Amino acid sequence: MSESPAKLMVAVCDQVVCVKIHGRADFNLSLDFKKLMDELRQRGYRRFVLELCECVMMDSTFLGILAGEGLKIWNNGLPTGPLLELMNPNPRIAEVLENLGIAHLFKMTRSDDPLAFQYEPLAQSAEKSKAAVTRGCLEAHQTLMGLNPENAQRFKDVAQFMAEDLKRLELAEKK
Repeated sequence: MSESPAKLMVAVCDQVVCVKIHGRADFNLSLDFKKLMDELRQRGYRRFVLELCECVMMDSTFLGILAGEGLKIWNNGLPTGPLLELMNPNPRIAEVLENLGIAHLFKMTRSDDPLAFQYEPLAQSAEKSKAAVTRGCLEAHQTLMGLNPENAQRFKDVAQFMAEDLKRLELAEKK
């Protein structure tokens, strides 16, 4: 039995944006998530809640993109702390956030009552080029490496491979 594809669902209530992640939050979903967050910040939204009750896992690329978004919001936020809330992360996701040293960028909450919003599905972007995906993956891992010195050791080989692959892909695109 195959898993259904991951998807992002979005709802806006007052000045809070709620994003529900369903399925596996992986590199395929990460670029759409980043684009969504960038567009919403440009529209003036500053408070975000990610409902994770249906998110089964996050890969390192999605975690790097998430950390980058948390860092942007943290740096531009109010002195009250993080304005990116992760609601109902499963124990594995919460553990990975701690192990990567990025949990401090988020407010983590639990609620037995799912957020009762009228979520709209986010249309996934058209086919992304391999270079764009590789660039996004590289930037995500560089973010994780920059936030915690232990992550540099974890991801240095992956980042090096992606950097070399990106150079090769960009050269091929120029031909």
